[in-house]
Amino acid sequence: MTTGQHRAAQPETDPPQEDEPLPTIAEQMADQLGGWRGLVESSIPVVVFVFANIIGDLRPAVIASVGIALLIAVLRLAQRRPIRHAVNGLFGVGIGAAIAWRTGDERDFYLPGILYGIGYGIALLISAAVRQPLVGWIWSVLVAKGRSEWRADPKLVRTFTRLTVLWGVVWLAKVGVQAGLYLAHQDTALGVARLALGYPPYALLLLITVWTVRRVTREPQPTPLPGA
Repeated sequence: MTTGQHRAAQPETDPPQEDEPLPTIAEQMADQLGGWRGLVESSIPVVVFVFANIIGDLRPAVIASVGIALLIAVLRLAQRRPIRHAVNGLFGVGIGAAIAWRTGDERDFYLPGILYGIGYGIALLISAAVRQPLVGWIWSVLVAKGRSEWRADPKLVRTFTRLTVLWGVVWLAKVGVQAGLYLAHQDTALGVARLALGYPPYALLLLITVWTVRRVTREPQPTPLPGA
């Protein structure tokens, strides 16, 4: 048997699989926000409700906002595009519209969002207090493909805990503004606040979170030993 034959008979070993790199900051933010189209489409039903309610009556505004939300979802489905953001928007608009329709009070259109925001903010702060930061677990699901190695890294646990507190405080602050306008019966201002305090703070928090976690997890390359 020749040397060449001996080498050919040896089974080839696959090169070691490297961990798939994390998506870029822009890619992660685009995925969570649904891109510019997702931002616009999720805001349209609320914009329609605000303006329709100003120039008309409550019930036409409810019908118009729910109708446009349904149309957006159907269009996305027909184009075989992801409908997660459209469905989330439709769900939120539908609940608020149903409550406002039943009570006859336009400000109740925004009540589910206010209650959801209060619950979400409190849940964030509680999770940080018990050292189970919700932002860390969301990161595991959405970015790390279910992996939760960060739980074994005290530095990452501290990072996710601080980020979770930041998210909770910002969330309660913005929902506090909306709750104040709701109690003051400032219906139009409440609609404007819903839009202004919706995606802009969310996008900023996402940017801070992704940048911070990527900076903390960026480990320096090990220096090779002499003669290695």
